[in-house]
Amino acid sequence: MEHHNARHSVSVAGVIIDDQGRALLTQRRDNDHWEAPGGVLERDEDITTGLLREIHEETGLHVEPVTLTGVYKNMTRGIVALVFRCKVIGGHLTETDETRAFRWVTADQVRELASEAFAIRVLGAMRHDQAPAIRHHDGTHLLGSSQLPE
Repeated sequence: MEHHNARHSVSVAGVIIDDQGRALLTQRRDNDHWEAPGGVLERDEDITTGLLREIHEETGLHVEPVTLTGVYKNMTRGIVALVFRCKVIGGHLTETDETRAFRWVTADQVRELASEAFAIRVLGAMRHDQAPAIRHHDGTHLLGSSQLPE
């Protein structure tokens, strides 16, 4: 098996849930997509530190991770994403160089706003009754699964 110096990167995302069970989506400035806040870990950064940094950089919020809700791999780009359910412990929503807008959304609104590959992450984190999901996608669509959960 040939690897040709293949490398993976690891990203983290925080699905922040409010007291009404809604999730926070951010609209990215670079592509206008609606996603949970997050990004790629720095090489010397531990997972929790990177998660907290990325969320604060993109939202202005301070959060506490509650649980790992899923592991997702973008097969096209070689990015493994760790997704956590989080709760706000401080800060204020603030637009940044990376984030154009914010919305607190229901599960139905997640399905309307986010691409399938990112909606599945948020929907999984909004559910409290299951083990972490392990899924694969091509950057937009899920691979090996034909639809989003109800």
